[in-house]
Amino acid sequence: MRELGIGLIGTGFMGKAHAFAYRAALAAFPDIPAPRLEMVADVNADLAAKAAHQYGFARSTSDWRALVNDPRVDVVSITTPNTFHKEMALAAIAAGKHVHCEKPLSPTLADSGEMVHAAEKAGVVTQVGFNYIKNPLLKQARDMIAGGDLGEITGFRGIHAEDYMHDPESPYTWRIDPVGGPGVVADLGSHIICMARFLLGPITQVSADVRTVVKSRPVAHGAQERRDVLVDDVARLLVDFARGCGGSLEANWVATGRKMQLAFEISGEKGSLVFTQERLNELLFYRAGGDSRSNGYVKIEAGPQHPPYGEFCIAGGHQLGFNDLKTIEMGEFLRAIGEGRKATPDFREAYEIQKVVEAAIASSRTRSWVAVA
Repeated sequence: MRELGIGLIGTGFMGKAHAFAYRAALAAFPDIPAPRLEMVADVNADLAAKAAHQYGFARSTSDWRALVNDPRVDVVSITTPNTFHKEMALAAIAAGKHVHCEKPLSPTLADSGEMVHAAEKAGVVTQVGFNYIKNPLLKQARDMIAGGDLGEITGFRGIHAEDYMHDPESPYTWRIDPVGGPGVVADLGSHIICMARFLLGPITQVSADVRTVVKSRPVAHGAQERRDVLVDDVARLLVDFARGCGGSLEANWVATGRKMQLAFEISGEKGSLVFTQERLNELLFYRAGGDSRSNGYVKIEAGPQHPPYGEFCIAGGHQLGFNDLKTIEMGEFLRAIGEGRKATPDFREAYEIQKVVEAAIASSRTRSWVAVA
């Protein structure tokens, strides 16, 4: 079986998640090309060397360009802040590498379009880090919708709320620098937009209210000097889907007490589905009709009957976790490379998601419905 040399740029939270996923992918999916952990890069040489030792990479470097151009690297994983995505991805594509990039793809729609064009022209395989849709129960939900279990869809309510920015004394970081693009509507909003598109298809127009809640933040922990915050903390969107139904989406990173409320409720003429990432191994299904005295939501519990759950555990109810979803993501990416076909979600899909983000920003400014281009 062919090997693929993996180059990882960035050693933070997402870098570690990528390393875990590449290390576990072959054990879960023995039919994929074997990932060979070749090189890891970080601007701090000591951190890069530490990560190489901890994660099992053969080499490390403080120069991401050296990694991108190394002949033993076939796949480049980009886990840096958004502002670096475009330059790194374009360099990797120019070097003929397959590219996995964390979301959002870039700060602007124009930059994302340039990345899509370069990747498609070069014929490399790309993937973007929307790992939550890799949950086997999300695929089950999509199959049920497509199979008519809910009948005609009448509505979608989705939210991605966390509280990691709720403290007004937490310092100003790259995450809220407008150079990196919009705020929560891109950071968390892209996940619920991706999930909505995955389940129900394209979004055609948006009416949005995008707000900054924390108006300024200290430049560092405990500092007296503060910087104005110019990106959004909360975004609320009314949306229309091409399939004919409407819905609502919320992104919120100041939702005090919430750690991972990535959730949806889909209503249809025959039933409904409810899911939250807080209980990611459960999908609730309600079937309309029947005896009202005993009718209610039925819990669908993840198990081997929901591929690829069984590649991780043969017993139902033992549950998958966040890093397992990342492993599924990387396994599918490597399989696509090995088979010479498109991976999903790729740069093109991330570009479509970003169109909705930019339409939401435009809608909030004009206080009107805005079509998604």
